Amino acid sequence: MTTDRKTRLEQLSDAISARILVLDGAMGTMVQSYKLDEAGYRGERFKDWGRDIKGNNDILCLSQPDILLEIHKAYLAAGADILETNTFSSTTIAQADYGMEALAKEMNIESARIARQASAEAEAETPGRTCFVAGALGPTNRTASISPDVNDPGKRNTSFDELRVSYHEAIEGLIEGGVDLILVETIFDTLNAKAALFAVEDVFEQVGERLPIMISGTITDQSGRTLSGQTAEAFWNSVRHVDPFTVGLNCALGAEQLRPYVAELARLSDTNLCAYPNAGLPNEFGEYDQTPEEMGELIGEWAKDGLVNVVGGCCGTTPDHIHAIAEAIANKAPRPIPEVERKLRLSGLEPFALAS
Repeated sequence: MTTDRKTRLEQLSDAISARILVLDGAMGTMVQSYKLDEAGYRGERFKDWGRDIKGNNDILCLSQPDILLEIHKAYLAAGADILETNTFSSTTIAQADYGMEALAKEMNIESARIARQASAEAEAETPGRTCFVAGALGPTNRTASISPDVNDPGKRNTSFDELRVSYHEAIEGLIEGGVDLILVETIFDTLNAKAALFAVEDVFEQVGERLPIMISGTITDQSGRTLSGQTAEAFWNSVRHVDPFTVGLNCALGAEQLRPYVAELARLSDTNLCAYPNAGLPNEFGEYDQTPEEMGELIGEWAKDGLVNVVGGCCGTTPDHIHAIAEAIANKAPRPIPEVERKLRLSGLEPFALAS
Protein backbone atom coordinates (compact mmCIF):
# COMPACT_ATOMS: atom_id res chain seq x y z
CA MET A 1 0.00 0.00 0.00
CA THR A 2 1.38 3.42 -0.92
CA THR A 3 2.19 5.84 1.89
CA ASP A 4 -0.33 8.32 0.47
CA ARG A 5 -3.17 5.77 0.44
CA LYS A 6 -2.26 4.50 3.92
CA THR A 7 -2.37 8.05 5.27
CA ARG A 8 -5.77 8.72 3.69
CA LEU A 9 -7.21 5.52 5.18
CA GLU A 10 -5.96 6.53 8.62
CA GLN A 11 -7.61 9.92 8.08
CA LEU A 12 -10.81 8.18 6.98
CA SER A 13 -10.88 6.09 10.16
CA ASP A 14 -10.36 9.19 12.28
CA ALA A 15 -12.99 11.18 10.39
CA ILE A 16 -15.77 8.60 10.62
CA SER A 17 -15.18 8.26 14.35
CA ALA A 18 -15.52 12.00 14.84
CA ARG A 19 -18.46 12.95 12.62
CA ILE A 20 -21.04 11.83 10.09
CA LEU A 21 -19.45 11.73 6.65
CA VAL A 22 -21.16 12.90 3.48
CA LEU A 23 -21.27 10.82 0.31
CA ASP A 24 -21.94 12.53 -3.00
CA GLY A 25 -25.20 12.47 -4.98
CA ALA A 26 -26.48 11.10 -8.27
CA MET A 27 -24.18 11.04 -11.28
CA GLY A 28 -26.89 10.16 -13.82
CA THR A 29 -29.08 13.06 -12.74
CA MET A 30 -26.22 15.48 -13.25
CA VAL A 31 -25.19 13.99 -16.60
CA GLN A 32 -28.76 14.43 -17.83
CA SER A 33 -28.52 18.15 -17.08
CA TYR A 34 -25.89 18.46 -19.84
CA LYS A 35 -28.46 17.22 -22.41
CA LEU A 36 -25.87 15.28 -24.41
CA ASP A 37 -26.94 13.90 -27.77
CA GLU A 38 -25.41 10.88 -29.50
CA ALA A 39 -22.47 12.95 -30.72
CA GLY A 40 -21.97 14.27 -27.23
CA TYR A 41 -21.63 10.78 -25.81
CA ARG A 42 -19.31 9.71 -28.62
CA GLY A 43 -16.90 12.62 -28.44
CA GLU A 44 -13.93 12.46 -30.78
CA ARG A 45 -12.72 9.03 -29.72
CA PHE A 46 -15.95 7.17 -30.51
CA LYS A 47 -17.28 9.23 -33.40
CA ASP A 48 -17.21 6.17 -35.67
CA TRP A 49 -18.41 3.58 -33.13
CA GLY A 50 -20.67 1.01 -34.78
CA ARG A 51 -23.51 1.16 -32.23
CA ASP A 52 -25.51 3.90 -30.56
CA ILE A 53 -23.97 4.73 -27.18
CA LYS A 54 -26.20 7.56 -25.98
CA GLY A 55 -27.13 6.78 -22.38
CA ASN A 56 -23.88 4.99 -21.60
CA ASN A 57 -22.86 7.43 -18.87
CA ASP A 58 -19.80 5.40 -17.91
CA ILE A 59 -18.11 6.01 -21.28
CA LEU A 60 -17.92 9.73 -20.54
CA CYS A 61 -14.68 9.13 -18.64
CA LEU A 62 -13.13 8.48 -22.06
CA SER A 63 -15.19 10.76 -24.31
CA GLN A 64 -16.06 13.72 -22.03
CA PRO A 65 -13.79 13.57 -18.95
CA ASP A 66 -14.16 17.30 -18.26
CA ILE A 67 -17.88 16.83 -17.62
CA LEU A 68 -17.22 14.18 -14.97
CA LEU A 69 -14.54 16.32 -13.35
CA GLU A 70 -16.94 19.26 -13.22
CA ILE A 71 -19.66 17.12 -11.59
CA HIS A 72 -17.28 15.68 -9.01
CA LYS A 73 -16.03 19.16 -8.13
CA ALA A 74 -19.59 20.42 -7.71
CA TYR A 75 -20.32 17.68 -5.18
CA LEU A 76 -17.12 18.40 -3.28
CA ALA A 77 -18.00 22.11 -3.21
CA ALA A 78 -21.41 21.12 -1.80
CA GLY A 79 -19.74 19.37 1.14
CA ALA A 80 -19.19 15.77 0.06
CA ASP A 81 -16.39 13.91 1.81
CA ILE A 82 -16.56 10.80 -0.40
CA LEU A 83 -16.87 10.72 -4.18
CA GLU A 84 -18.19 7.67 -6.01
CA THR A 85 -16.48 6.83 -9.27
CA ASN A 86 -18.64 6.95 -12.40
CA THR A 87 -18.38 3.17 -12.82
CA PHE A 88 -21.84 1.87 -11.96
CA SER A 89 -21.94 -0.04 -15.27
CA SER A 90 -18.23 -0.37 -16.00
CA THR A 91 -18.16 -4.15 -16.21
CA THR A 92 -17.83 -6.36 -19.27
CA ILE A 93 -21.34 -7.68 -18.59
CA ALA A 94 -23.02 -4.27 -18.49
CA GLN A 95 -20.94 -2.83 -21.34
CA ALA A 96 -21.94 -5.67 -23.67
CA ASP A 97 -25.06 -3.66 -24.52
CA TYR A 98 -22.83 -1.17 -26.33
CA GLY A 99 -20.17 -3.57 -27.65
CA MET A 100 -17.68 -1.92 -25.29
CA GLU A 101 -16.67 -4.88 -23.15
CA ALA A 102 -12.99 -4.46 -24.02
CA LEU A 103 -13.03 -0.93 -22.59
CA ALA A 104 -14.37 -1.88 -19.13
CA LYS A 105 -11.04 -1.94 -17.29
CA GLU A 106 -9.88 1.32 -18.88
CA MET A 107 -13.17 2.93 -17.85
CA ASN A 108 -12.58 1.96 -14.23
CA ILE A 109 -9.01 3.25 -14.27
CA GLU A 110 -9.89 6.58 -15.86
CA SER A 111 -13.03 7.20 -13.78
CA ALA A 112 -11.02 6.59 -10.62
CA ARG A 113 -8.31 8.97 -11.81
CA ILE A 114 -10.84 11.71 -12.58
CA ALA A 115 -12.42 11.42 -9.12
CA ARG A 116 -8.93 11.36 -7.58
CA GLN A 117 -8.03 14.54 -9.51
CA ALA A 118 -11.16 16.31 -8.27
CA SER A 119 -10.34 15.30 -4.71
CA ALA A 120 -6.74 16.49 -5.00
CA GLU A 121 -7.87 19.87 -6.34
CA ALA A 122 -10.39 20.29 -3.51
CA GLU A 123 -7.75 19.39 -0.94
CA ALA A 124 -5.32 21.91 -2.45
CA GLU A 125 -7.97 24.64 -2.27
CA THR A 126 -8.69 23.93 1.41
CA PRO A 127 -5.54 22.97 3.32
CA GLY A 128 -6.27 20.33 5.94
CA ARG A 129 -9.24 18.90 4.05
CA THR A 130 -9.18 15.24 3.04
CA CYS A 131 -11.49 13.84 0.37
CA PHE A 132 -11.97 10.16 -0.37
CA VAL A 133 -12.82 8.15 -3.48
CA ALA A 134 -15.04 5.07 -3.44
CA GLY A 135 -14.81 2.75 -6.42
CA ALA A 136 -18.40 1.94 -7.38
CA LEU A 137 -19.44 -1.56 -8.45
CA GLY A 138 -23.05 -1.66 -9.66
CA PRO A 139 -25.21 -4.78 -9.80
CA THR A 140 -24.91 -5.23 -13.60
CA ASN A 141 -28.03 -5.65 -15.75
CA ARG A 142 -28.28 -9.38 -15.04
CA THR A 143 -29.27 -11.39 -12.01
CA ALA A 144 -27.76 -14.65 -10.84
CA SER A 145 -30.69 -15.89 -8.77
CA ILE A 146 -33.83 -14.77 -10.62
CA SER A 147 -35.11 -16.10 -13.92
CA PRO A 148 -35.54 -13.52 -16.70
CA ASP A 149 -38.41 -15.66 -18.04
CA VAL A 150 -41.54 -16.09 -15.93
CA ASN A 151 -42.31 -19.27 -17.85
CA ASP A 152 -38.95 -20.85 -17.01
CA PRO A 153 -38.09 -20.41 -13.30
CA GLY A 154 -34.80 -22.24 -13.68
CA LYS A 155 -33.45 -20.02 -16.44
CA ARG A 156 -30.51 -17.68 -15.74
CA ASN A 157 -28.82 -15.11 -17.97
CA THR A 158 -25.56 -15.08 -16.03
CA SER A 159 -23.66 -17.17 -13.50
CA PHE A 160 -21.68 -16.56 -10.34
CA ASP A 161 -18.41 -17.23 -12.16
CA GLU A 162 -19.25 -14.88 -15.04
CA LEU A 163 -20.04 -12.13 -12.56
CA ARG A 164 -16.91 -12.84 -10.52
CA VAL A 165 -14.63 -12.57 -13.56
CA SER A 166 -16.32 -9.37 -14.74
CA TYR A 167 -16.08 -7.75 -11.32
CA HIS A 168 -12.46 -8.88 -10.88
CA GLU A 169 -11.35 -6.86 -13.90
CA ALA A 170 -13.30 -3.81 -12.77
CA ILE A 171 -11.81 -3.91 -9.26
CA GLU A 172 -8.29 -4.17 -10.66
CA GLY A 173 -8.98 -1.01 -12.65
CA LEU A 174 -10.41 0.88 -9.70
CA ILE A 175 -7.43 0.11 -7.51
CA GLU A 176 -4.99 1.00 -10.29
CA GLY A 177 -6.83 4.30 -10.71
CA GLY A 178 -6.34 5.18 -7.06
CA VAL A 179 -9.58 4.59 -5.12
CA ASP A 180 -9.59 4.51 -1.32
CA LEU A 181 -12.62 2.26 -0.83
CA ILE A 182 -14.60 -0.32 -2.77
CA LEU A 183 -18.37 0.27 -2.86
CA VAL A 184 -20.61 -2.65 -3.84
CA GLU A 185 -23.88 -0.80 -4.32
CA THR A 186 -27.53 -0.94 -5.35
CA ILE A 187 -27.63 -4.64 -4.51
CA PHE A 188 -30.94 -6.11 -5.65
CA ASP A 189 -29.67 -9.70 -5.84
CA THR A 190 -27.41 -10.81 -3.01
CA LEU A 191 -25.85 -13.53 -5.16
CA ASN A 192 -24.57 -10.86 -7.53
CA ALA A 193 -23.11 -9.06 -4.52
CA LYS A 194 -21.50 -12.26 -3.28
CA ALA A 195 -19.75 -12.62 -6.64
CA ALA A 196 -18.51 -9.02 -6.36
CA LEU A 197 -17.30 -9.55 -2.80
CA PHE A 198 -15.55 -12.78 -3.77
CA ALA A 199 -13.80 -10.90 -6.56
CA VAL A 200 -12.86 -8.08 -4.17
CA GLU A 201 -11.15 -10.52 -1.81
CA ASP A 202 -9.43 -12.22 -4.73
CA VAL A 203 -8.02 -8.92 -6.01
CA PHE A 204 -6.93 -7.86 -2.52
CA GLU A 205 -4.94 -11.07 -2.25
CA GLN A 206 -3.53 -10.54 -5.74
CA VAL A 207 -2.33 -6.97 -5.15
CA GLY A 208 -1.23 -7.56 -1.56
CA GLU A 209 -3.31 -4.84 0.08
CA ARG A 210 -6.79 -4.38 1.46
CA LEU A 211 -9.14 -1.43 1.12
CA PRO A 212 -12.27 -0.75 3.18
CA ILE A 213 -15.42 -2.26 1.68
CA MET A 214 -18.77 -0.48 1.58
CA ILE A 215 -21.87 -2.60 0.96
CA SER A 216 -25.21 -1.04 0.03
CA GLY A 217 -28.38 -3.01 -0.62
CA THR A 218 -31.61 -1.90 -2.26
CA ILE A 219 -35.05 -2.40 -0.71
CA THR A 220 -37.14 -2.30 -3.84
CA ASP A 221 -40.53 -1.40 -2.36
CA GLN A 222 -42.55 -1.19 0.84
CA SER A 223 -42.38 -4.96 1.26
CA GLY A 224 -39.02 -4.34 2.93
CA ARG A 225 -37.18 -6.83 0.72
CA THR A 226 -34.54 -6.82 -1.98
CA LEU A 227 -35.62 -7.86 -5.46
CA SER A 228 -34.35 -11.38 -4.80
CA GLY A 229 -36.55 -11.53 -1.69
CA GLN A 230 -34.32 -10.95 1.33
CA THR A 231 -35.27 -8.82 4.30
CA ALA A 232 -32.76 -6.25 5.53
CA GLU A 233 -31.65 -8.51 8.37
CA ALA A 234 -31.23 -11.54 6.11
CA PHE A 235 -29.24 -9.40 3.70
CA TRP A 236 -26.91 -8.31 6.51
CA ASN A 237 -26.44 -11.91 7.65
CA SER A 238 -25.47 -12.77 4.06
CA VAL A 239 -22.65 -10.23 3.77
CA ARG A 240 -21.38 -9.52 7.28
CA HIS A 241 -18.60 -12.11 6.95
CA VAL A 242 -16.48 -9.69 4.89
CA ASP A 243 -16.33 -7.28 7.84
CA PRO A 244 -17.37 -4.26 5.79
CA PHE A 245 -16.38 -0.71 6.64
CA THR A 246 -20.01 0.29 6.09
CA VAL A 247 -23.26 -1.48 5.37
CA GLY A 248 -26.46 0.22 4.36
CA LEU A 249 -29.09 0.94 1.76
CA ASN A 250 -29.55 3.12 -1.30
CA CYS A 251 -31.87 3.77 -4.24
CA ALA A 252 -35.51 2.75 -4.94
CA LEU A 253 -37.00 4.63 -1.99
CA GLY A 254 -36.90 8.17 -0.64
CA ALA A 255 -35.65 9.01 2.84
CA GLU A 256 -39.12 8.83 4.40
CA GLN A 257 -39.85 5.35 3.01
CA LEU A 258 -36.32 4.05 3.63
CA ARG A 259 -36.09 5.10 7.28
CA PRO A 260 -37.55 1.95 8.94
CA TYR A 261 -35.06 -0.28 7.10
CA VAL A 262 -32.16 2.03 7.89
CA ALA A 263 -33.23 1.92 11.54
CA GLU A 264 -33.35 -1.87 11.43
CA LEU A 265 -29.83 -2.16 10.04
CA ALA A 266 -28.60 0.47 12.50
CA ARG A 267 -29.83 -1.76 15.33
CA LEU A 268 -28.48 -5.01 13.90
CA SER A 269 -25.12 -4.18 12.32
CA ASP A 270 -21.90 -3.83 14.29
CA THR A 271 -20.24 -1.61 11.71
CA ASN A 272 -20.76 1.86 10.26
CA LEU A 273 -24.13 2.55 8.67
CA CYS A 274 -24.30 4.29 5.27
CA ALA A 275 -27.55 5.30 3.58
CA TYR A 276 -28.22 7.35 0.48
CA PRO A 277 -31.86 7.46 -0.62
CA ASN A 278 -33.47 8.91 -3.70
CA ALA A 279 -34.88 12.42 -3.75
CA GLY A 280 -38.29 11.06 -2.81
CA LEU A 281 -40.34 8.76 -5.01
CA PRO A 282 -40.54 9.36 -8.79
CA ASN A 283 -43.56 11.16 -10.19
CA GLU A 284 -45.63 9.94 -13.13
CA PHE A 285 -42.89 11.12 -15.51
CA GLY A 286 -40.16 9.25 -13.66
CA GLU A 287 -38.73 12.48 -12.24
CA TYR A 288 -37.84 13.31 -8.65
CA ASP A 289 -39.52 16.30 -7.05
CA GLN A 290 -38.24 16.30 -3.48
CA THR A 291 -36.46 19.56 -2.75
CA PRO A 292 -33.05 19.79 -1.14
CA GLU A 293 -34.63 21.35 1.94
CA GLU A 294 -37.14 18.52 2.32
CA MET A 295 -34.50 15.85 1.91
CA GLY A 296 -32.11 17.60 4.25
CA GLU A 297 -34.76 17.79 6.94
CA LEU A 298 -35.55 14.06 6.68
CA ILE A 299 -31.92 12.96 6.79
CA GLY A 300 -31.24 15.44 9.56
CA GLU A 301 -33.80 13.50 11.61
CA TRP A 302 -31.88 10.27 10.91
CA ALA A 303 -28.76 11.92 12.27
CA LYS A 304 -30.51 13.39 15.29
CA ASP A 305 -31.81 9.93 16.17
CA GLY A 306 -28.37 8.34 15.90
CA LEU A 307 -29.01 6.10 12.90
CA VAL A 308 -26.17 6.89 10.50
CA ASN A 309 -22.42 7.27 10.02
CA VAL A 310 -22.40 8.15 6.30
CA VAL A 311 -25.20 9.82 4.31
CA GLY A 312 -25.63 10.96 0.73
CA GLY A 313 -28.05 10.91 -2.17
CA CYS A 314 -29.03 8.57 -4.98
CA CYS A 315 -31.40 9.10 -7.93
CA GLY A 316 -32.66 12.63 -8.41
CA THR A 317 -30.16 14.26 -6.06
CA THR A 318 -27.91 17.15 -7.03
CA PRO A 319 -25.18 19.21 -5.36
CA ASP A 320 -27.96 21.32 -3.83
CA HIS A 321 -29.37 18.22 -2.14
CA ILE A 322 -25.94 17.22 -0.87
CA HIS A 323 -25.34 20.73 0.47
CA ALA A 324 -28.66 20.63 2.34
CA ILE A 325 -27.84 17.19 3.75
CA ALA A 326 -24.34 18.32 4.81
CA GLU A 327 -25.82 21.29 6.63
CA ALA A 328 -28.53 19.17 8.27
CA ILE A 329 -26.08 16.66 9.75
CA ALA A 330 -23.36 19.12 10.73
CA ASN A 331 -22.55 19.02 14.44
CA LYS A 332 -24.63 15.87 14.94
CA ALA A 333 -22.85 12.90 16.45
CA PRO A 334 -22.24 9.80 14.35
CA ARG A 335 -24.13 6.65 15.26
CA PRO A 336 -22.35 4.65 17.98
CA ILE A 337 -21.43 1.16 16.79
CA PRO A 338 -23.57 -1.24 18.86
CA GLU A 339 -22.33 -4.33 20.64
CA VAL A 340 -24.14 -7.24 18.98
CA GLU A 341 -24.37 -10.57 20.76
CA ARG A 342 -22.28 -13.22 19.04
CA LYS A 343 -24.32 -16.16 17.83
CA LEU A 344 -24.84 -18.28 14.75
CA ARG A 345 -26.74 -16.11 12.24
CA LEU A 346 -27.89 -17.53 8.91
CA SER A 347 -29.99 -16.27 6.07
CA GLY A 348 -32.31 -17.36 3.36
CA LEU A 349 -35.05 -14.96 2.44
CA GLU A 350 -35.59 -14.60 6.18
CA PRO A 351 -32.91 -14.36 8.89
CA PHE A 352 -32.22 -17.13 11.38
CA ALA A 353 -30.36 -16.74 14.67
CA LEU A 354 -29.59 -19.81 16.77
CA ALA A 355 -30.96 -19.34 20.26
CA SER A 356 -28.34 -19.14 22.99
